[in-house]
Amino acid sequence: MSRKRRTFDIDLPAEADPSADAPAEPDAPAPAGRRRGPMASAIAENAEALRARRSAADVIREENDALAHEFVALREAGHVVQDVPLDEVHTFMLVRDRIPGADEEMAALMTSVREIGLSNPIRVLPRPDGTGFELIQGYRRLTAFRSLLEETGDVAWARIPALVMPVEGDDVGGLYRRMVDENVIRKELSFAEMAYAAKNYAADPATEAGDLQAAVAALFQSAPYSKRSYIRSFATLLDRIGDALAYPTEIPRALGVTLSREMKDRPDLADRIRRDLSGWEGRTIADELGVLRAAVTTEENAENGMAPPKPVPRKKRAGAKAKTTFHIRSSAGQVKCTAGMGRLEITVDRDFSSIDRGRLERAIASLIEGLE
Repeated sequence: MSRKRRTFDIDLPAEADPSADAPAEPDAPAPAGRRRGPMASAIAENAEALRARRSAADVIREENDALAHEFVALREAGHVVQDVPLDEVHTFMLVRDRIPGADEEMAALMTSVREIGLSNPIRVLPRPDGTGFELIQGYRRLTAFRSLLEETGDVAWARIPALVMPVEGDDVGGLYRRMVDENVIRKELSFAEMAYAAKNYAADPATEAGDLQAAVAALFQSAPYSKRSYIRSFATLLDRIGDALAYPTEIPRALGVTLSREMKDRPDLADRIRRDLSGWEGRTIADELGVLRAAVTTEENAENGMAPPKPVPRKKRAGAKAKTTFHIRSSAGQVKCTAGMGRLEITVDRDFSSIDRGRLERAIASLIEGLE
């Protein structure tokens, strides 16, 4: 008994007519009188769905390729934040613009980084030998991360967000300017620190500055002439008595400029200041500024031909800090406290002028009495 073969109604394309000018449209309806079976319809619909998916995949692939190329371009230009290991960030190439010494605000920066993270990444440059990176901007931020890692031992602080600059970018002079510009714009550098940076720039053989004048002009191009003049005055001040000063960054602009001018007119002034500060351990900012102010010739003393009076040093117990800064929490929010010799400053987001004066006086009196 023979088995009956089942057949399906599938429309197959007719053989091409050599005389035809163009092939028939693929989606053209079947000729009248011919029936299209369900299998043929399913195959046609599936083919159409495959074509649609293939077209969508091609579009997505093109978009991904474009995004990948854009990401690589941004990363190579130094605009993509990357987490780099702390022990791979070095500070050998540039002499920092910060004068060495205790940073009284470091505790506040560490608190900010610990509580809300690093809002502004550091900027680094790959080392030519491939052994890590050279720091360009963010010395205090890097120091804060290193201090947090040492203090807590938490490996979360072992890496720091950084923008990696392209190797073929700025020369050494441009890198110095990048380092200085950020702090100048944010008003974090004192005149003494700007002078310190200019002196180091002039002394670096990798720069084109032959002297301090050229260094100031190169580093502080955007600054007005008067500000560049002040920086040169502070550079003179540092040359004469910089190593005798404990708080050069605290010298006000007017006092520093006057001292620089006086030292040019009175060659013995620098030696006198050195003698007054020599051996004075534990002196405060106010003590040191008192010596400097007393050394400046007042108009009355100049008319009488008299030297200004020598200040009486105020001794301080050994080991005491000149200034302490810390943060505490209160119902009014975070409170910043700065304590120094004869000074206690409390900063909090509150209008103290709106408080009744009597109540404010009692609160302050209670605070002082509680410190006894």
